[in-house]
Amino acid sequence: MANTDLTALTGDYSIDASHSTIGFTVRHAMVTNVKGKFNDFSGSLHLDGGDPSASTASLDIKMDSIDTGSADRDGHLKSADFFKIEEFPTMTFRSTKAESLGGEDYRITGDLTILGTTKPLSIDLEFNGSAKDPFGNERVGFEGKAEILRSEWGLTWNAALETGGVLVSDKIKLNFDISAIKNA
Repeated sequence: MANTDLTALTGDYSIDASHSTIGFTVRHAMVTNVKGKFNDFSGSLHLDGGDPSASTASLDIKMDSIDTGSADRDGHLKSADFFKIEEFPTMTFRSTKAESLGGEDYRITGDLTILGTTKPLSIDLEFNGSAKDPFGNERVGFEGKAEILRSEWGLTWNAALETGGVLVSDKIKLNFDISAIKNA
């Protein structure tokens, strides 16, 4: 049974990357969605169950770990057309505000840095609960989502389609499935 007593959850946590997913969805050729994820990331949370507004989050994503299921596409995304991973190897998020939206819903707002450009981002989160795992670790889980316009971070490469429209949409849907372990 998952624990929902938020006061008991107060403390510092490390994101368990092997049980978490940071993914994205982008419209391709105006007709379908391509999904991808990042396989190498780390992060931390400070949860304050008595005062959720005092909670914080930090995330570092290695851009070389992008995975869309296509080596050619991943290579293009790593290139100077998109993420320029040689110059900008990491994407970061640092929270600046946390708020309870009622029930199990929260919003964390912070600074997302891509290609050296930092812009605000709000992520809507649902608290999935907490539990002690079979190894004695206290875990918490969150699901989150947000949308960005990639052009706001300088990600502007595209190709026009013969039938109208563009190859890659500007809007990117971000999704987060986060499992974090309470630090000893």
